[in-house]
Amino acid sequence: MTTSVGIRLKALREIHGLSQRELARRAGVTNSAISMIEQERVSPSIDSLSKVLSGFPITMIEFFTMEPQQEDKIFYSKDELVEMSDGTMSVRLVGANRKNRQMRVLHEKYPPNGTTGDKMIVQPGEEAGVIIRGQLEITVGTDVKVLSAGEAYYFSAEIPHRFRNIGDEECEVVSAATPPSF
Repeated sequence: MTTSVGIRLKALREIHGLSQRELARRAGVTNSAISMIEQERVSPSIDSLSKVLSGFPITMIEFFTMEPQQEDKIFYSKDELVEMSDGTMSVRLVGANRKNRQMRVLHEKYPPNGTTGDKMIVQPGEEAGVIIRGQLEITVGTDVKVLSAGEAYYFSAEIPHRFRNIGDEECEVVSAATPPSF
């Protein structure tokens, strides 16, 4: 049995802790459009669904291949980590389908010169991580520090921040954040 678009959308929205209203705002559609899709009262076109999914860090393929049944798994293979890459770095989410997730755990890989972007990130909660290998320049407000393997960070994510690999080799990081923004 295949899972409907409405059930998948509702599960995805709940995984990310979003209300229908917040998803509609992020995607630039009406709240009733989200409601109608989730209730199976309308079947969205590919273009409409693409617009709705723009409110998440997910591709159309990931949406149709995700397992919407949320379970409280304990162990995850490498293949079960959800890749959320923009092509410049690899970000893999642990426990994407976990019901009522209270934190976001990522396995991140930054190639040389890889960055989270020029724009500083600001979000509610806290963020922490450990550098597994390589070097990572971390900017938090006006503080800038280069961390190497074995070193760690922990800060309020409400302070503007960004990450950049300034080394010649790939940088690998394991991080956690609360609340789970994705």
